Amino acid sequence: MFHDRAHIHVEAGRGGDGGLSFRREKYVPKGGPDGGDGGRGGDVILVADPTLRDLSSFRRIRRVQAGGGGHGRGSKKHGADGDPAVLRVPVGTQFLDRDGRLRADLASQDGRFVAARGGQGGRGNARFATPTRQAPRFAETGLPGDELELELRLKLVVDAALAGLPNAGKSSLLRRISNAKPKVADYPFTTLEPVLGIVDGPDARQLTVADVPGLIEGAAEGAGLGHRFLAHLERARLLVHVLDASEPDLEARFRTIDDELSAYGAGLDRRPQLVVLNKIDLLDRVPSLALSDERIVRIVATSCATGAGIDKLKRALFELVPTEQEVAAPSSERVPEFLEYSPRARTGPRFRILRTDRGYRVVGTPPPADELEEALRRIGVKRGTEVEVGEEMLEWQ
Repeated sequence: MFHDRAHIHVEAGRGGDGGLSFRREKYVPKGGPDGGDGGRGGDVILVADPTLRDLSSFRRIRRVQAGGGGHGRGSKKHGADGDPAVLRVPVGTQFLDRDGRLRADLASQDGRFVAARGGQGGRGNARFATPTRQAPRFAETGLPGDELELELRLKLVVDAALAGLPNAGKSSLLRRISNAKPKVADYPFTTLEPVLGIVDGPDARQLTVADVPGLIEGAAEGAGLGHRFLAHLERARLLVHVLDASEPDLEARFRTIDDELSAYGAGLDRRPQLVVLNKIDLLDRVPSLALSDERIVRIVATSCATGAGIDKLKRALFELVPTEQEVAAPSSERVPEFLEYSPRARTGPRFRILRTDRGYRVVGTPPPADELEEALRRIGVKRGTEVEVGEEMLEWQ
């Protein structure tokens, strides 16, 4: 089953605590502080993998957590950085936050996006030594990593996409021209999910063609299978508009789908179209389609039953779909790995929690009680531990 949406909870690793240690060696009874810094928490990274076709790998993945940073130790030994959590997604995957805002779009191969950044490691007590404070008995705890809910939406990146009314013969056409084996039956909405096929051409060139479920009037507003599948047409470089030539009023049927493409937007009303008059084996002669539209780059008549026009259609696809070199922008600048639409401002913490030899100390602007309680719980505070907040000394219950 094709999956083009998924929800995951991602949590970056917490930074390691700074070391609270003093140098203790023979003949050095009062050595100075030597606690090392904690390691940084691991990031949650998403990578666009061209070998993946959909988001089915996330059916059983509901929560992803990166590794935490190692704690600082004596002899100024710093903790190791936490292991990142790397998730592979198909090319064309978009990421939205819980408010529905688009965060990033992995539209290129091997693009990378850091969905959640690991927390900063705490500084060891060696970092707090000064001429007037030569034996600091405190060290910072590590900061928590980002934690958020992400919605993944896939918009297929293909060379050509088949669009048309239900039962126009799109699936049969895809079986004829590619290696795909979609379900074929003589009733509407046989195809309930996008199907991808590879079309082999001359000079070892290949094209990726998608068969999108049939559209009906009102699809842009969600009628039928809705605008969810219209999204898979957005990145197709060529639209293959399939019409059932055995049905009357071809021009009206063409306009029905074309109006839905225009209503949906996203540039679909300007995309070049290859019109296919399918099922000509049911007619005595090939009908004419007198449409004056500059977007129509070619009209091909085919029959999936007899194979008529199939080779001509394949040649047209390779002629009309530009090669990668032709579509590449002539720029010396490096292509971005991802487009980030709503980068989050990373502000410094309002408060830090220091680990002392008696418990913990909160410095900076004290947060609300529930926020402080959650922060202490995440660093592992235990019952009976003393927590100093301003001039108050509290005991954790």
